[in-house]
Amino acid sequence: MILSIVYLVVGLVLILVGANILTDGASAIARRLGISDLVVGLTVVAFGTSAPELVISVMSAVGGSSELAVGNVVGSNIFNILMIIGVTAMVVPVKIGRSVMVNEIPLVLLSSAVLLVMGNSVLLDNASSAVITRVDGILLLLFFAIFMRYTFSQAKTASGDDPAAQNAASVPDMPVWGAVVYVAGGLAGLLFGGDRFVAGASDIASALGVSEAVIGLTIVATGTSLPELATSVTAAIKGKTGIALGNVIGSNIFNIFMVLGVSATVSPLPLGNVGNLDLGVLAVASLLFLAFAGFIERRTITRLEGAVMTLCYVTYIVTLLCMQ
Repeated sequence: MILSIVYLVVGLVLILVGANILTDGASAIARRLGISDLVVGLTVVAFGTSAPELVISVMSAVGGSSELAVGNVVGSNIFNILMIIGVTAMVVPVKIGRSVMVNEIPLVLLSSAVLLVMGNSVLLDNASSAVITRVDGILLLLFFAIFMRYTFSQAKTASGDDPAAQNAASVPDMPVWGAVVYVAGGLAGLLFGGDRFVAGASDIASALGVSEAVIGLTIVATGTSLPELATSVTAAIKGKTGIALGNVIGSNIFNIFMVLGVSATVSPLPLGNVGNLDLGVLAVASLLFLAFAGFIERRTITRLEGAVMTLCYVTYIVTLLCMQ
């Protein structure tokens, strides 16, 4: 058990550090090739924030731990909406731009709804079990391609103050050989860390007598989302709540459309113990996000609404653990 916890912690550290240096190295190479900061920010840097979830989910799928793969994504998305936005709003009310309200947040709701439908093949199609198939995975990747096309079309009208461009511009310059070393080291950290993390999480699930789905929905999801929580709260204290909003929206769409899309394409994902409670909470959380963001045309998530979102997350986790 102790060794499994060590694997879990060491694996998570390697994944987070590996994703960070891989992003820095790949961004430096892209800028050396003359690619604009905005494009780098919308692709390499954005991908880097979802790299931990991608590595854990793909390696879990390949290793036959599909519940861990799906639970990781569903749990991370629930945490992102209810905890990150909730806690951020309690620190500083989150103002929502009209474009975000009309375009981006509905995409978060759409991604949750698509996953809810895919997870109910037993009810909708008389299937023997709920599985995200390879066809579903390809469909999710097509949704992701549409999302990226929309993102780039929006970027054409963005100003130089666009957050994606600023994020990429903050990446340090380095020589090509240094960038290559960063990329190689980052990939090694992601792969080795992902292998140890999945092994540790699976062993802990067995030792505690709980399903891999619960471990994925709680420990794994929280672990991979803590850096975003810290970043968002720090940004809120500095009055930059838009960073928190962008983190949640981008991460949730990436996680479902890209992470689950790639994972299911590599290997079909039986949902197992990831059921309608979890998928339903994600859908309701997305609806709550939309409702609070546009309530009475204020387009602001208040401290009280943030507290409600946080309380909803705590209630969900307590319910999940009590059901074991």
